[in-house]
Amino acid sequence: MFEQQKAPDSMVTAEATSSCRTKRQELRKWQFRIFALSWLAYAAFYFPRSAFSAAKVGILDEGIISRQSLGLLDSAYLAAYALGQFVWGACAERWGTRVVVAGGMIMATVAAFFMGIGTALWLFLPLMIVQGLSQSTGWAALSKNIATFFTIKARGRAMGFFATSYAFGGLVGAPFTGWVAYSIFDSWRYAFISGATVMVFALVLFLIFQRNSPQEVGLPGIDEDPALLEADHVRVAQKPIRSTAARPRMQLGDLLAAARHDSMVLRLGIVYFLLKPARYAVLLWGPVLVIEAMPGIDVLTAVFVPISFGVAGVVAPVAFGWLSDTIFKGRRVPPSVISLAGLVVVLCLWQPVTATGSLLLIVVLLAAIGLAAYGADSMVSGVAAVDFGTSKYAAGAAGFINGCGSVGAILGGLLPGFFSGTTIFYTFAATAAVAAVILIPSWNRRPVSQ
Repeated sequence: MFEQQKAPDSMVTAEATSSCRTKRQELRKWQFRIFALSWLAYAAFYFPRSAFSAAKVGILDEGIISRQSLGLLDSAYLAAYALGQFVWGACAERWGTRVVVAGGMIMATVAAFFMGIGTALWLFLPLMIVQGLSQSTGWAALSKNIATFFTIKARGRAMGFFATSYAFGGLVGAPFTGWVAYSIFDSWRYAFISGATVMVFALVLFLIFQRNSPQEVGLPGIDEDPALLEADHVRVAQKPIRSTAARPRMQLGDLLAAARHDSMVLRLGIVYFLLKPARYAVLLWGPVLVIEAMPGIDVLTAVFVPISFGVAGVVAPVAFGWLSDTIFKGRRVPPSVISLAGLVVVLCLWQPVTATGSLLLIVVLLAAIGLAAYGADSMVSGVAAVDFGTSKYAAGAAGFINGCGSVGAILGGLLPGFFSGTTIFYTFAATAAVAAVILIPSWNRRPVSQ
């Protein structure tokens, strides 16, 4: 039946040949490839991104840029990152994941490389803006990759494992680039160069193996009749296809197409705006918050204590993705509300736990915060985003929701510079509680297409 279907003109580039494999077997192969490629690409984004964090120590030690100026550079980066999230998701819907992500990887590599070799420090500001824009190409477009190749029944686990890419990247990026810079070359500039090198490696693999949809490799779309997968697979040319069909000009309204498609996308955007500051506060200020709570510990210990937050962040997306697929039968709101409620509780425990003076309890508490924060984060910005966006608007929905969250992330990076850890944690506990209340009325809500 499938063999008699007419393939889209843009997909046919070579004469088809027979295969003994069924389309279902072929789909599994491509699911594995696309998942591995998406995971690697997004984890790689964190190496040039984290290079600036690693380089800060050397830059401050040389006294060439003040701490306040570094903070302003961070703010410029986060603002560009937030803006890019709104734009690149819609662009991925129009031009495909391959073009948008590869373009972002190239821009990130170039920006990091010039920050490593450049001597004119005034260039840091435009280069950080370019880095922010390029980094924002990754999440929405690669989430669309997962949504395009995985059915909604398996998407929770697939997105859960995919979300470990940013937890892993955040955990490893700064230590790796810092180790190369200070242990091998004794220069902060090599943090940027090593980050760019890792990105080049991932870029080459991405350009070779990425395909935008199952249809590009002769398979039915993931939302089509599953019976089509039982037919024999017919191979088509496995190389990127450039469509010759004329596209209407992109308009400003296209950036909001996903939010117009399902109002739940807008609600998730508001929730993510309220949630993301808590994660970024620990991510960007973790060592400072620890040493503020325990002034007697050394700097190196303060740097390593928040690692428990990152380790829990690798586990959380997988655990909550499994919960949403199995226990909650594909509903994404219940695990989101549960993780937000847990986040409220553990954030409120910061002051009582730090008052005990126990370093072990602080490590455990940061792990609990990481589990709750990353669990809610992966649900709202990942699985729920692509579910309610559907495979048609997955990138646009992920981009819109992450754009809203990234605006909140600016506060997560800014407020700890002005207020104590206790004030910050109570404040973000309150915002997480509001986020949970916003989601509760949608407890049983499913995407419109279901």
